[in-house]
Amino acid sequence: MDRSNRFRDLPDYILKITEEIWEGRGLAALHHYYGRDIPMRFPSGLVTGNQSVIDGTMATLAEFPDRILLGEDVIWSEAPPGRFLSSHRIVTSGTHTGHGQFGPPTGRRFEVRTIADCAAKDHVIDDEWLIRDVGGIARQLGFEPQDLARTQIVSEGGPDHCAKPFHPDHDVTGPYTGRGNDHDMGQHLADILTRLMEKDFTVIRQDYDRAVRCEHWGARGGWSWGFAETDWMRLRSSFPTARFDIHHQIGRADPGTPRRAAIRWSLTGKHAGTGAFGAPTGAEVHVMGITHAEWGDWGLRREFTLIDEVAIWKQIHLHTGLVDSP
Repeated sequence: MDRSNRFRDLPDYILKITEEIWEGRGLAALHHYYGRDIPMRFPSGLVTGNQSVIDGTMATLAEFPDRILLGEDVIWSEAPPGRFLSSHRIVTSGTHTGHGQFGPPTGRRFEVRTIADCAAKDHVIDDEWLIRDVGGIARQLGFEPQDLARTQIVSEGGPDHCAKPFHPDHDVTGPYTGRGNDHDMGQHLADILTRLMEKDFTVIRQDYDRAVRCEHWGARGGWSWGFAETDWMRLRSSFPTARFDIHHQIGRADPGTPRRAAIRWSLTGKHAGTGAFGAPTGAEVHVMGITHAEWGDWGLRREFTLIDEVAIWKQIHLHTGLVDSP
C-alpha cells in the first residue's frame, strides 16, 4: 500500500497512524492523513473538514490527557482498486482530569470500545463513520446516559441551538460510495442481523456458539445466548417499527485470524415501544450501529456491537422537551 515501505498493508497503516496521532500527540499529522474536506459522521452529529477533526482530537486529549487507543482488529475491503474501507475496532481508556464534553473533571477512569469506518485512497482518509461508546464512558464517570444527554442540550444552548444528532436527512455525499465486498462471512452476518431486526431471535441459538461472548454498548458484555437475546430484543423493542438498513458489509478469512465480518447498519423510525429507552415517546430516532463478529467451529463465537445511547437519548429529549439539566 505504501511505496515508502513504512506501511505493509491497510491494517498496518490504520494502526500506526492511530498511535501516532493520539499517543504520539501528532495532531498536526492529521493535515497529511485526513482529507481537507472529509465528512465525519458520528451518532452525535456530522462534521466536515480535517480542522474539525484536529480540534476535536485536541479537546478530547485535554479532557483525558492519558488517553490510550489499542487497535483490537481492522476488518477491511478494497473496491474499486486503490480505494479501501477499514472498520477499525479500538479499546480506548483514559482518566477524566480536564474539562470538556463530560463536564468538570471527575478523576475517574473509563475503558470502552470505539469502531471507526474509514475510507482511504492514496494514503489519505477522506470519508469516515465513527461510533464511540459514549454511554459506557458516561456510566464509568458516574452519569446515566439519559442525564448526560439532557446536560449536553442545556450546555450547548438549549433545544434550538444545541448540536443535533446525526440523521440521514442531513447527510452529505462523500467520496466513498462502496458497499464492501461479497465474502460469504459478511453475508452470513448480514443475514443474522436481518433476522434479528425481523424479530426472529431464534437465530441466536441457531447460529451463535453456546459459549459466545458479546461485547455491547454501555461497556457491557455477557456470555452465552441469554445476554445476546435480551440485549437485541430490548433494542428492537424500543423501535419496533423502525426501518433497518445495512450500509456496508465486509467479510474476511485471513491467515492467523478467525473468519470474521464487519457491518455498518442503522435503525430509523419512531421510539414506539418499551425497551432499552424507557416508555415510548414517538420521537423520530436514527440509530447508527456497527457490528463485528468472529466465527469458530461451533458458530459465531465473538460479537461486538456499538451504538451511542447518549445520542439516542438526546433525540428523545429533543422530541419530548424534557431537557432540564438533572
